[in-house]
Amino acid sequence: EEDELKKAIDGIESNTKLSVMVDIGRIEKDDILPCEDSVIDMIRVATYVKDMDKAIDLANEAANKGYESTVNIMAISKSLDNELDEALDQIEKECKAHTVFIVDSFGALYSESVTCLMEKYKKILKTKEIGMHAHNNQQLGYANTIQAIIDGANFVDGTVYGIGRAAGNCPLELLIGFLKNPKYDIRPILDVIPKELLPLREKIEWGYLLPYAITGMFNEHPREAMALRKTKEKDNYLKFYESLSATDID
Repeated sequence: EEDELKKAIDGIESNTKLSVMVDIGRIEKDDILPCEDSVIDMIRVATYVKDMDKAIDLANEAANKGYESTVNIMAISKSLDNELDEALDQIEKECKAHTVFIVDSFGALYSESVTCLMEKYKKILKTKEIGMHAHNNQQLGYANTIQAIIDGANFVDGTVYGIGRAAGNCPLELLIGFLKNPKYDIRPILDVIPKELLPLREKIEWGYLLPYAITGMFNEHPREAMALRKTKEKDNYLKFYESLSATDID
């Protein structure tokens, strides 16, 4: 994979830092090369609250090998308050990662929830920066990212044309428009969208669709909506809603 990354950026002159996301259980510490031997600058550790011991261990390994590192707490809309408090406290005391992300994996958060989480993070994480990673199930990826910025987040994620799993993520072009910082130039993004993203979208489906909105409403993983989109019933929104509603009641 390192060779593939080197091949992809060969001949490109840029000061842009490269980061990778790693999942607990899908990588071993020995898989991480010393930073000086890699084109990667940052390693982001995606984890659930229950796996925090492993996440901290992996983030510390990355930091010890010279990388910037972050901890991205997934499915945070499902986390219990006391468990999240304990996880954040453990990160503050034991982890070398410089940033901890709020990850709205299911696109279920609303702006008031983002504010509450930001307050919790700031209260416990005295020595860490805070980041926001939003999903766009309910068309709130952009709004929730802005809310996090207003509430003090210094790292926020965005993707060109919102590309991402299922409903996708906060569109990077919208973030640049919001920040209104002259050092960020929106023109290259506007240029690449019709050249690369629009043709890709003909082959790969992402972005706001009602099944993803429905899973967001129910605070559920989008896997069932993704499966639905591959069937003849892909646009039977009422039936899908009723099926999740019945499951929620049970």
